[in-house]
Amino acid sequence: MAVKSKFGKKPVSKTNGAKMNGSAKKKTRKSSGIYAPSDSEPFMNKRQQTYFRDKLSTWKQDIIREGRETLQTLQDENGNQPDVADRASSETDRSLELRTRDRQRKLIAKIDAALKRIDDGSYGYCDETGEPISLKRLDARPIATLSLEAQEIHERRERVYRSD
Repeated sequence: MAVKSKFGKKPVSKTNGAKMNGSAKKKTRKSSGIYAPSDSEPFMNKRQQTYFRDKLSTWKQDIIREGRETLQTLQDENGNQPDVADRASSETDRSLELRTRDRQRKLIAKIDAALKRIDDGSYGYCDETGEPISLKRLDARPIATLSLEAQEIHERRERVYRSD
């Protein structure tokens, strides 16, 4: 469920503020006449590389812009609130927003790594198996480094070896 954040103009997902916003998703739909990768063409050809590079760059720019908006809002709302409950609520909101921005900062590093993989030709291939990652998975999660099968195995191993 999306809620309107008082620190930004765009809705932020409660579960993960780092998800791609709606405008980046809309640009990738086939029905709009804009290119979308297909299994019928050679894997990671120049057109697909350009498509994913653009998608990742747009995502990164959106995150940076939202971060600037948050910073500006935090600076603008530096007012002292006399009511203790209002102050506590405001501090909680700030803390949540800053944690979200920290997650997005880490996401930018993953986006940069994906852009480097596009440049060196390893983008779209599983780190574990070397097999191509499905285009559907890459379209949904362009920073993916594991195929769906390898990701499932990785998560099963994590559950087994996790120390609670």
